[in-house]
Amino acid sequence: MTLSDDELQRYARHIVLRDVGGPGQQKLKAARVLVVGAGGLGAPVLLYLAAAGIGTLGVVDDDRVALSNLQRQVVHGSVDVGAFKVDSASAAVTSLNPQVKVEAHRCRLDAGNALDLIANYDLVIDGTDNFATRYLVNDACYFAKKPLISGAVGQFDGYLTTFRAFESGAGGNPNPNYRCLFPAPPAPGMAPSCEEAGVLGALTGVIGSLQAMEALKEILGTGRGLVGRLINYDAREARFHEVGYGWDPENPLSGRNPTIRDLTVHGTL
Repeated sequence: MTLSDDELQRYARHIVLRDVGGPGQQKLKAARVLVVGAGGLGAPVLLYLAAAGIGTLGVVDDDRVALSNLQRQVVHGSVDVGAFKVDSASAAVTSLNPQVKVEAHRCRLDAGNALDLIANYDLVIDGTDNFATRYLVNDACYFAKKPLISGAVGQFDGYLTTFRAFESGAGGNPNPNYRCLFPAPPAPGMAPSCEEAGVLGALTGVIGSLQAMEALKEILGTGRGLVGRLINYDAREARFHEVGYGWDPENPLSGRNPTIRDLTVHGTL
């Protein structure tokens, strides 16, 4: 996949990087990335991946832009209030980089469509705000054998990690997945939503930008990824903390005795 003269100029700062260069930029151009959620995390992810020259960006969301979103969802503007988020996000991406193809999926990801949607992409980024969808995206990426970069935020704290649960680690055990980190969703009321607890707007920019960075590294095949490593960011203390984690042989998806064989179980989450 060749680069045009305009692309060579647009991505000049990438091309001079030893770990990117022309071949790396061609990898980015050929890549297909699905972003689940066009909200606080999805906004910086979409903008930075578009700016980086990802060839095709898919975005899944069924929500409309609300005025209260604009404090953190920087891919939308005041004129977009009331519009579907996938439409305003697509317009923003096209305005930033018309060479990027946007595939807008105006729907809610569910057990009936997740595998079909994810199968069409090379990598998935989870920017959702609820546990049910995070488990669903995790399980669908496992069955579809797609890398997943997961992030979440709350008030002044955020985290991100990468899952390649369809592969094995150096010791021969399967790589961990979201269910190894969080075997079950928290009890009702234990993890209040963003609407209930609030979130500092710029925090979503920090975590979303890191998700975009990890996606670029995965596509380029450079650096050390976040498989088995959870990065926590404490905005109050301006501190990052890394936690290692591994495969849980009791997890119901990829453990020794898996009970999840398909996505129909997600009706009970």
